[in-house]
Amino acid sequence: MMMRGSLLFNGNRRTVQRFRQFAMQPKIKLILCCCIALSVILLLCRGSSFVEWTDSSTELVDRFALPRKGYAILMNTWKRYDLLKESISHYASCPGLDSIHIVWSEPDPPSKSLKKNLYNVVEKNSRQGRRVELKFDINEEDSLNNRFKEIKDLEADAVFSIDDDVIFPCSSVKFAFDVWQSAPDTMVGFVPRNHWKDDTGNYIYGGWWSVWWTGTYSMVLTKAAFFHKKYLRVYTKEMPASIREYVTKNRNCEDIAMSFLVANVTDSPPIWVKGKIYEIGSTGISSMGGHTEKRTQCVNRFAAEFGRMPLVSTSVKAVDSRNLWFW
Repeated sequence: MMMRGSLLFNGNRRTVQRFRQFAMQPKIKLILCCCIALSVILLLCRGSSFVEWTDSSTELVDRFALPRKGYAILMNTWKRYDLLKESISHYASCPGLDSIHIVWSEPDPPSKSLKKNLYNVVEKNSRQGRRVELKFDINEEDSLNNRFKEIKDLEADAVFSIDDDVIFPCSSVKFAFDVWQSAPDTMVGFVPRNHWKDDTGNYIYGGWWSVWWTGTYSMVLTKAAFFHKKYLRVYTKEMPASIREYVTKNRNCEDIAMSFLVANVTDSPPIWVKGKIYEIGSTGISSMGGHTEKRTQCVNRFAAEFGRMPLVSTSVKAVDSRNLWFW
């Protein structure tokens, strides 16, 4: 009798399990269908975010309204004419750009052929009937301070300082410009760096890996950063001359000096903007031996010159949510 009851119980249990499996199948299929449909919709909506820094990316940006006030590019260069041409060709197509100023510190002036070539490139790549002005800022002295000399006839308030060997998509530049407009006294850039104090009380300069490890930063390098044009005047005329002399003598750290200057004025951290960087060059000051040690010396020297440590650390990062699935 007990055996029969056990068989009946086992049979009923198997029936219930089969029923549950049968009942769950439509639900699973429905969930899978919904997931697939959602994925297709997201891919269609976000497909344009996968474009690179070619012409297709600028077409994406052109659909957005141009800002009422544009920005000027301040491009540092040194005997890399192919890179210069490639960079200017790209940035001339970016919306919102008013002018390009090439910081020229070579002993010989730019050749007529180079000028003509670059003027043609700018005219060819300017979009929507805009006229982007191209100027060469000629300097007699070879100094890294030249990249921050005051420009008297600069109309735009926003300056995008960029090296000739790095390229960002126009959409990333547009987003960084929008972020800067929300905080125009602050530096807004793509390349963060850090600093901290060691056990002996000295400051240490931290490169990218320290930013990645700690999640904090206190500087954005001017190889790719927005700042207000007024800081060009402050750097040239109001910052201690001993700092500019140190930069000229050591051929390094003009970007750190600008970070100190802005932080000293604002008492605020910079803003790091996420963006994909394309390195089109292979050589530079940062590739030389002892680079980090020299930068550490700069941080300590500038802190002494300013009489305090003005740099402010932060963990805030600006991200364009339109290019993310989840935010």
